[in-house]
Amino acid sequence: MSTFNLPDVGEGLTEADIVGWKVAPGDTVVINQVFVEIETAKSLVELPSPFAGIVTELHAAEGQTLAVGAPLFSVEETAGTPAPAPVAEAPGAGGEAVPVASEEPGPLVGSGPKADAVKRRARTSRPPAAAPAREVKAPVATAEAAVRRVSSLPQAIGRQAAAARPAVASLVNRVLAKPPVRKIAKELGIDLAEVTGTGGQGEITRADLLSYQAQREAEREAAPNFWTLKDAEGDKRIERIPVKGVRKATAKAMVESAFTAPHVSIFVDVDASRTMEFVQRLKKSRDFEGIKVSPLLILARAVIWAAARNPSVNASWVEVENGAEIQVKHFMNLGIAAATPRGLLVPNIKDAQDLNLRELAIALNELASTAREGRTRPESMGNGTLTITNIGALGIDIGTPIINPGEVAIVAFGTIKQKPWVVAGEVVPRWITTLGGSFDHRVVDGDLSARFMADVAAIMEEPALLLE
Repeated sequence: MSTFNLPDVGEGLTEADIVGWKVAPGDTVVINQVFVEIETAKSLVELPSPFAGIVTELHAAEGQTLAVGAPLFSVEETAGTPAPAPVAEAPGAGGEAVPVASEEPGPLVGSGPKADAVKRRARTSRPPAAAPAREVKAPVATAEAAVRRVSSLPQAIGRQAAAARPAVASLVNRVLAKPPVRKIAKELGIDLAEVTGTGGQGEITRADLLSYQAQREAEREAAPNFWTLKDAEGDKRIERIPVKGVRKATAKAMVESAFTAPHVSIFVDVDASRTMEFVQRLKKSRDFEGIKVSPLLILARAVIWAAARNPSVNASWVEVENGAEIQVKHFMNLGIAAATPRGLLVPNIKDAQDLNLRELAIALNELASTAREGRTRPESMGNGTLTITNIGALGIDIGTPIINPGEVAIVAFGTIKQKPWVVAGEVVPRWITTLGGSFDHRVVDGDLSARFMADVAAIMEEPALLLE
């Protein structure tokens, strides 16, 4: 008889919640077969069995919180236990095999899927994926050279360019979908702009429409029933949700950050029209074929570029024996805040400063897919140096973000909308966004925070500056 105890799955965590058992007493397990899913303070983790044999006992119930080292399950070991059926796999980062996702990465935003969102039918294979970020060294000269040519046009044609921008704007705002999909959307009364596309180029598929419609119908049915207990008595009128796992850790961290680091926030409106044009050029570029590209990619590159010019925003305030010290990081682990059904997560892209534009796009897509599936690993959450929160994907203009613990700066990315804007004395329609930044005033004073945000805004207004 062998018993497996709950291990520390990352960075000194002391406990975990049992989310769901994958086996039951009497079941046969093999080595490396997933037998339980647990939730730590940082993420969901599937644990593989170190034993092969017959499950004799499960030592905890689903929903129960266990301390690290407590027994999980017991197995009567046997020899010659058959291996489980193989699962379709695809190359992962570093060349190792990872399970193929049930759906392609969607847009990374400051919010993830709803907890009760309708799930799509799992696919048996994934379209050819781009190479991992660390292994891809393909140049981005095609797209960036195009932007260089655009940015070098004489200023004398400014009026002509302004007149042509409504046409460009209509292309930028166009939703990608094939005629049959558009026909179905029209019949169902669905606005395609509200549907997230999961096609290879971000186009909306028939499955996307059906999933959106099913979720919409479920919400319509649930809404009137929410108040059905209004005449009930006692505790039935109050829904009690235990605070544990990711939600508990997030709440604790945010309170500590808000009341420990003196926050100062500043905001800036930005004409992001050239960023929108640049994104469209990247989407058409052969170098970015099959890679989802959004304005968030340009913002991420802008933050990396601006931090190199203002290093103290990429730092930590650390209490030491004789007082405190500021630790400036000469590397960028770029965090992207993402809400998931289990709470807010901030996974980060390690050494983002070393990635070219194409590699950064791939890394963002992988981070989005992993977060949405609830498979973010604890090691992806630690040692962040600066964070972006993309609240604009929810239609929010701007907000005041709270700094991620251990960092001194966070950038909020608001929605991009067409608004009237004055250019050369004339009012023209432009793509406008608002950027917000919160800073730890112990490290970043007003002048430094203003210069950093001005640098980020400069790149969003003219991405060609990245080529200098």
